[in-house]
Amino acid sequence: MASWQFWALLSAAFAALTAIFAKVGVAGVAPDVATFVRTVVVLVLLALVLVATRQYPQLTALSPRTFAFLALSGLATGASWWCYFRALNLGDAARVAPLDKLSVVLVALFGVGFLGERLSMLNWLGIALIAAGAWFVTLRA
Repeated sequence: MASWQFWALLSAAFAALTAIFAKVGVAGVAPDVATFVRTVVVLVLLALVLVATRQYPQLTALSPRTFAFLALSGLATGASWWCYFRALNLGDAARVAPLDKLSVVLVALFGVGFLGERLSMLNWLGIALIAAGAWFVTLRA
């Protein structure tokens, strides 16, 4: 298996493509319909992955706590996508996506506040720069 950095960078690349494809796809269609289509595609793709890799038996082995937190994560994902597609319908992808990435800043804050994670001063500087950069991209000069 590759490192977490590899997978994180690959995730970023796919997220960038998501913004571009979604911006084109949301043109002329209600954001809710676009979000629904995207969700169905993700569901079908992941179902195929589970079947192809024979991971589907793990679905019955989930503890109630694990299931509850994954369900909450799913609700948050759905809400995020719903808001994201509405934002893309109204704004430029080049401005919407960076502002959406303020989630990076919020993850750091929530990780420290709720999970007890620790960040160094250098890490906090990076978080501040991400926040500033995301905001600057939204501005029209």
